[in-house]
Amino acid sequence: MDAFAQLLKQEKLPLSVILPTYNESQNISTMIDSIADALPRGMRAEIIVVDDSSPDGTGDIAQSHARSLGSRGIQIEVIRRPAKLGLSSAILAGANSASGEVVVVMDSDMSHPPQTIPHMLDEIKRCDIVVASRYVKGGAVTGWPFKRKIVSKGANKIARYSLGIRIKDPMSGFFAFKRHIIHGIKFDAIGYKMLLELLVKARGARVTEIPYTFINRRFGKSKLDSKVAVDYARAVWRLYRYGRAAPTERRASVKFLSKAGRFYTVGATGLLVNYFASFLLTVLLPNVWYLHATIFGILVSITSNFIFNKLWTFEDRDFALKKTLAQYGLFSGFSAFGALVQLSMLFWLVESQGIGYPIALVVAVATASIGNFLLNKKWTFKERVWA
Repeated sequence: MDAFAQLLKQEKLPLSVILPTYNESQNISTMIDSIADALPRGMRAEIIVVDDSSPDGTGDIAQSHARSLGSRGIQIEVIRRPAKLGLSSAILAGANSASGEVVVVMDSDMSHPPQTIPHMLDEIKRCDIVVASRYVKGGAVTGWPFKRKIVSKGANKIARYSLGIRIKDPMSGFFAFKRHIIHGIKFDAIGYKMLLELLVKARGARVTEIPYTFINRRFGKSKLDSKVAVDYARAVWRLYRYGRAAPTERRASVKFLSKAGRFYTVGATGLLVNYFASFLLTVLLPNVWYLHATIFGILVSITSNFIFNKLWTFEDRDFALKKTLAQYGLFSGFSAFGALVQLSMLFWLVESQGIGYPIALVVAVATASIGNFLLNKKWTFKERVWA
């Protein structure tokens, strides 16, 4: 038996389970009991409920379990916060209060099966962080609509490729870590995915993924809303900036994201160029047909986008005529192809999948623009994709 396995057997508290809650009165009792039942027999542990002043009395219900589980070696601590302050900050508050050598973080809505905890405890003997993953072999998601799956996988892709994270489910809310690895880390605690920040900032930590099946909540309301999306974007941006000072192995991802950001900024300005060029032509030539004016605006915006991307995004200042014309042709062709992809995907999502136009438009634009960026990066400006 190794040293860490022996530590888990000692009299000191070996495990802390953190449950962030907000309006989980229908789930919290079952969740606490299920955790207690899933733990190895005789294991002492604490369950830390971090409640953001739930108006449905979640904190009071959790507190009442302190008496019923005390005889089983399970302690319950309820941290009551004055307002709804966010999931990551709730997890951080629980971690700062934890006494266990191992900390397990999980949702309180029964979507994370407590029966996975013993497997996590077994794996963490050989690493520093164990991620319960929906996307490794054996993992799965049940009960999610198509839109939720698209959002989840999209967020995962952004996290993995923009921040250089190698595991398959960095957006998991179900994970375990050895408490000592967070010492000295300054957490921003923005958004709803503490694991993402931990993976980026705990340099040198050994990470293992194990499969589990995510089960969509039966009671209560999902916390996923527009604020969560905004917080996620803020968190990724902060971690991206953090990556600028990171070791060399993360530099490729930082450069990739920097160029992607420039490319999309140029694309956004191209919309304004398109509008003003079209409008100006109708002012100068009042008799021109509006469709001809629009085509003119498109050509001007494609040209301006090409020049700005060549100079700024890809920092290519070689304007030799033959090379520049070849690049311009490829850039224009990929722009037309991207427009075709966008229209085709939009039609498929709306007509075949029944997805609302606003969401379908976002997915279609995102898909086309990502493809446009990658094609131009590799073929027009002759760069490696991941660099």
